[in-house]
Amino acid sequence: MAGVPIYPTRGRGGGWRLVGGARTDLTGLTEGEVTALFIGLSQTGAGAGEHAAAVRKLVHAVPSTFREKAGRVAEATVHDASWGDPDDARERPLVARLQSAIADRRLVRLDYEGARGSASSVLVPLVVGSRGARWYVLGAPPQGGVADPGGIRTYRVDRIAALDVLDESGAPPDGFDGPAQWRRMVDEVEGLRSEARAVVRPEPWAFRALRDRFGRQASPVDGDDDCLQVRAQSVPALAEQLAGWADVIEVIEPVEVRRALRELGERIALRHRDE
Repeated sequence: MAGVPIYPTRGRGGGWRLVGGARTDLTGLTEGEVTALFIGLSQTGAGAGEHAAAVRKLVHAVPSTFREKAGRVAEATVHDASWGDPDDARERPLVARLQSAIADRRLVRLDYEGARGSASSVLVPLVVGSRGARWYVLGAPPQGGVADPGGIRTYRVDRIAALDVLDESGAPPDGFDGPAQWRRMVDEVEGLRSEARAVVRPEPWAFRALRDRFGRQASPVDGDDDCLQVRAQSVPALAEQLAGWADVIEVIEPVEVRRALRELGERIALRHRDE
């Protein structure tokens, strides 16, 4: 076995041993292969429920020398896809490079096409995650090789024009909680997108589907189990989202959303009328 003799031992706890205290990894996987395995698992929904439990067990099953990097990948990846809205697989190769940088605790340099134009930044990548069809990375500029906790920003992976993994080390700050930071980011973004609200009464069979589709933007109405409150960034945007459910919901309030939905229907009817 790899040129190292083996011999049997008898009695309780017996088995096969390697001469001279030699050791081998019986899985046959290299450290790079183990890291790649966890990257693949984390990108296919292995971040919740039974999948998460299985990943934790698998982390403990790999050789201890490989366990640290595999654990970093598992802890720093969030798969938060909405119901009926899978992530964009075209972004996964770039996500995998970010995950590898997190596993190796390396800095990255990225060219980013943001809303305010192009910019190049050197960052410590901290968390990668999907939200709906999009992948995001949370990162911060380094201070002495450690991420600045006050400089954490969110970047859309599809807006990264170029990415280089650097040789310099980049670690998260002490006590950093990746999943908690991700939840805070989602709550902040959803809060910015939730200025318009409406109370709707769906058909009983459509209640669960509507709630799943709106996700965090839907919540129960106190004292009325038949209604939902749904939210969006503006009244026109909310009316557009509700238009596809027009046959199975009634908008109770406010009047602004009812009016916007009615006007949207009139424009649709006018554009598609028969001559």
